[in-house]
Amino acid sequence: MSKRTSGRTGRAVVLIAAISLLAAACGDDDDDDSGGATTAATETTAGADTTAASDTTVAPDTTAAPDTTAAPDTTAAPDTTEATDTTEAPDTTAAPDTTGGGEATDLDYNGDGQVVFGIAAAGPADDGAYYQAVVDSATELSAQNGFEEPIVVDNIQAADAATAMGDLAQQGVDVIIVGASEIAEPLPQLVAEYPDIFWYCNCGAGFPEDPGLAQSTDNGAEIAYTAGYATGLLLQDSGGDSTTFIGCCDLGFEKQSYLAFEVGLQAVDPAYTMTYVPTGDFPFDFDNTANATAALQTAVDEGTDAVYPYLGGAHRPVVQAANEAGVIVMSAGSSTVCDEGEELDYDIAVKFDGGDYVEAVIAEIIAGTFVEGDVKQFRVGVDPEPGAVLCDATPEQQSALDDVYAQIAGGELDEVLGAISAEAFAEG
Repeated sequence: MSKRTSGRTGRAVVLIAAISLLAAACGDDDDDDSGGATTAATETTAGADTTAASDTTVAPDTTAAPDTTAAPDTTAAPDTTEATDTTEAPDTTAAPDTTGGGEATDLDYNGDGQVVFGIAAAGPADDGAYYQAVVDSATELSAQNGFEEPIVVDNIQAADAATAMGDLAQQGVDVIIVGASEIAEPLPQLVAEYPDIFWYCNCGAGFPEDPGLAQSTDNGAEIAYTAGYATGLLLQDSGGDSTTFIGCCDLGFEKQSYLAFEVGLQAVDPAYTMTYVPTGDFPFDFDNTANATAALQTAVDEGTDAVYPYLGGAHRPVVQAANEAGVIVMSAGSSTVCDEGEELDYDIAVKFDGGDYVEAVIAEIIAGTFVEGDVKQFRVGVDPEPGAVLCDATPEQQSALDDVYAQIAGGELDEVLGAISAEAFAEG
């Protein structure tokens, strides 16, 4: 299988633009495991907080004000044109207000002269999938902008989240990135306890809004529908007809994803089938490699033609086993698997990449356009970050997938996808 180039080429441009804006104004879920054939799930992703953005380091601009008082002494046009520079003074006085208005934001929220990201991850930071994407993105962003090395706390269990994130908050971090809503429960308490930290949660299906918490969300049904449709297009060419969706434990967000995947798959051909297999322990166990690879082997023995490893730490081992078995396989989150240099062979990148979300969000935080209390939803067909991509699409396949993106963006599938989400997250 050939490799291709895509991935994060736009990240440096976004960040350079964001930092340029800073300089000008400042002078400021879903990797999983599964089994069965239709059941349930709850989506999760991450969190953040802001307080002050003291860009009054632009004092040099405001000190230019005395020059304007000297303007009457000189008739020279250059001095009067400098007076126009002092009209920027209101911007600098407004800079400390990070509650909005589009002013550039200094990320040194604790005022210690350095910027440090803290990352709270529910799974392993080196899983090669969803969790690692967030860590890698924050690390790259820090290096590109001269920030300190991020402080990473991974493998956080939901029951230990308050303690783990509280400890992280005490290590001089300016921004805490919470990678998934599965560990978001203690955030209201933590946001109140550490108000000088910018708290950001990559919260997937969403978390209750909080004026001290910035969060991003996406629509798992939209993303999974495109993944199912892309898989159907490949099955058409291969002559296969069955897919196995391997997840954790039938959580609400898993159910949303596998039900939408099946509908997308059957939009290509109603005869195509999908089986959901849970392989982890409740709750939030997407890292059970032994169970997940055994589930794949069983599926291969039964003749599956494709596998969606909706997993965390168990993701790459299942992909490797799928490569050896010669079945169609896709990522669960990562947007870079179609890139040149990827060690494993992927047919589809199912993108809900926490790293991509972090890059987009941090650029807006720096620009002052995304603040505490804001919720940014990433939409398929509207934003470039989410949705399935065929790594080696034919022109016909790409055209068909483009049409699906347009249908989703245009609201044509809102009713069916809304019904899936309602069923997935229904109580009882």
